[in-house]
Amino acid sequence: MVKKIAVFWLFLGLSFIYPARGIYADEAVRIAILQDSASFYLRVKGAFEIQDESGRSVYKGKNLKSRPIKADSGKIILPGAVLNLSRFRIFSKNGYIYINNRLYRGVVSIIPKDTTRFLVVNELDLEHYLRGILCNEIAPWWPLDALKAQAVVARTYALYQRQFTKNKDFDLTNDIYSQVYGGKTSEKWRSNRAVDLTKGEILTFKGNLFPAYYHAACGGHTEDASMLWKVDLAPLKGVRCVFCAASPHFKWQAEISSEEIKSKLSAKGFKMDYFDEIEIVSLNPSGRINELEIKSADNSLVISAKDFRQALGPNLIRSTNFTLKIISAKVYFAGLGWGHGVGLCQWGMHELAKSGKNYKEILEYYYPESKLTRRLLF
Repeated sequence: MVKKIAVFWLFLGLSFIYPARGIYADEAVRIAILQDSASFYLRVKGAFEIQDESGRSVYKGKNLKSRPIKADSGKIILPGAVLNLSRFRIFSKNGYIYINNRLYRGVVSIIPKDTTRFLVVNELDLEHYLRGILCNEIAPWWPLDALKAQAVVARTYALYQRQFTKNKDFDLTNDIYSQVYGGKTSEKWRSNRAVDLTKGEILTFKGNLFPAYYHAACGGHTEDASMLWKVDLAPLKGVRCVFCAASPHFKWQAEISSEEIKSKLSAKGFKMDYFDEIEIVSLNPSGRINELEIKSADNSLVISAKDFRQALGPNLIRSTNFTLKIISAKVYFAGLGWGHGVGLCQWGMHELAKSGKNYKEILEYYYPESKLTRRLLF
């Protein structure tokens, strides 16, 4: 075994890649594809089986036509059978399972949350999961080394998050608050190839997984993760990045009325009757805003820029690196970058790959002191 591994490393020329401790390749991931959904459409092409939560087979069939599944009906009507609505799993070994006309690999679990809402979870192999997210996170026509870097980062992030969900119904969600997963419907040839070419590769720090965060564009400097979360690691302390300057997201502008700001802040628990000034209190080392003070004649509110951005909407206030001015009851913002700014800058990665940097060099730059590690494959 030792000889085989040594030859394998020599062949790849990756002297800095070593097996991570306690990480195995046969792990599946569970993705919440619907949460709090009152209904959805289910269709199956090919032979399939439904099992209850104990693993007992309750139905077998073939080619289920699209039908609505509603939480308030209490029943699932299938050809020749009516099933009481309870937690169950759908398997289709050589077929296809569609939820709302989107195709998914693996197993789909239907979990009633109460009498009116569903949780729908797709459980599948990690590498197939990556195929379903990659081209939703970056364009499949980007340079191959950018796609490969993204595959490594997404694999690392998924495995890191999976460590904390043993007693939960899912490991990740399918949205921007996790990784944007679209099932087999989202797969493209080039992004699939990037996943295959990096199979089993992850990032580690001191032999352990870490949260390999990423974002669209940093605006000049990536952020120190400890400024946002309780994560203080060398690979996530932030680096200077001039490479995303050509990004369409490098600069942004927004405007919003004072009344709407007050309303959105109040909805998040930050109560103010009115305000006439917003002052930047402090900046992080990356140049992003740390805290803001919202003032009126007889009141003031100090709020973190992170909470302020989330309250107003992260697609409106695209980053916490901005300036602002108030004119006639409207607030005008001018900012740099899009996203929280931690870890990999995707548009910086694009430019580095375009200039000839390979995915290992890109990862080394954005996650200093991390190691590219090959998972144990069996």
